[in-house]
Amino acid sequence: MAPDATGILDEAYLRLHDTGPEFDGWLSNHGPMAAEAMVRRGHAETVHRWLDVYVRRLEDFPRGTSPVGADWREALGDPRRVADWTAYFRRELADQPWRQVLDTWWPRLLPGVAAAATHGVIRTGHAVRALMADGSDPAHVTELAHGLAYWAVRWQPVPGAETGVSFSSGAAPGPHAEGLAPAAALAAVPRIADQTGGIRERLPRLARLAGWVGALTAPQIPPSPEEVSSWLARLADAAALRYLEHAHGNPVMLVHSATAPTAIARTLPALSYDLWAPSAAAAWAAAAALTAIYAPADPARHDALPDPPSGPRAAEEMFARAVEHGDEHVIKFADTAADVYARTGKPAVLAAAVRAAQLIPRPS
Repeated sequence: MAPDATGILDEAYLRLHDTGPEFDGWLSNHGPMAAEAMVRRGHAETVHRWLDVYVRRLEDFPRGTSPVGADWREALGDPRRVADWTAYFRRELADQPWRQVLDTWWPRLLPGVAAAATHGVIRTGHAVRALMADGSDPAHVTELAHGLAYWAVRWQPVPGAETGVSFSSGAAPGPHAEGLAPAAALAAVPRIADQTGGIRERLPRLARLAGWVGALTAPQIPPSPEEVSSWLARLADAAALRYLEHAHGNPVMLVHSATAPTAIARTLPALSYDLWAPSAAAAWAAAAALTAIYAPADPARHDALPDPPSGPRAAEEMFARAVEHGDEHVIKFADTAADVYARTGKPAVLAAAVRAAQLIPRPS
């Protein structure tokens, strides 16, 4: 990325760090994630114009209550402690290299992967991608502090995920002893019957969903880092491709079934190898949970689906359309779709990004 683009991202971070991680009750501030995606995909010149509109929706950064310290476990999941957690991570990152802080806190936060509808891990993933690509300047490091803090204050496990996902090394035989591939495992996830309310109402229903524990343990995650990385990429691919025919269930929330695994996949290279398999397990729990609580009973009719862009610059055109549309979820999904298309070459994922832009309203 060009140095001026890195500077634009730093400027965006500085603007956004004066705002809170949520607004209008419990809506996540997507500004840092969308800005990073636009810069990464060659649209740095659009970032500040987009932010000029987006920041009008945001709220001021909240005040702190008391410092986070040895009692950090009690402070997990307490949304009143946003400023406290942010100050804590800023201190940690001032004293230690960011990779060391991430290696310490990633396994502590990972069991709460559902935090803020997975936005905690997604914001962290965008911050890590920026740090690995651009270097650890102060604004980038501060954005990692904000991402980790948001994950901590909304820390929330996926119901039943403590049962774990099978690992191919020494896993006990079960109903899926061979382990389902990610696409087949997603297709087999059961749905909650009552698909009303927001994610805070829907997630607890998983504990009573017949077949849910079996769905969580259906895939087997391979033991070697190389295989884990490939498996996690295939999960992100499957979720993004599935969006095309199932997005109408909830076009905004189902975006995260693909963007959460993508954020975790992007973070793997910054983590110790021993954290890779648990990270893939958490990504599966998140994608499966979002599928179970938002996926529709039936796929969309084929004649209702859009055609993808074509030609040698199809992926670039797809992302440009998302930026022109302007919705933060459309932009983030297009960012993930670009990764999936680069890996798979499947035009359907470009059509899925077009579908997101069709179903999600443009910002007013």
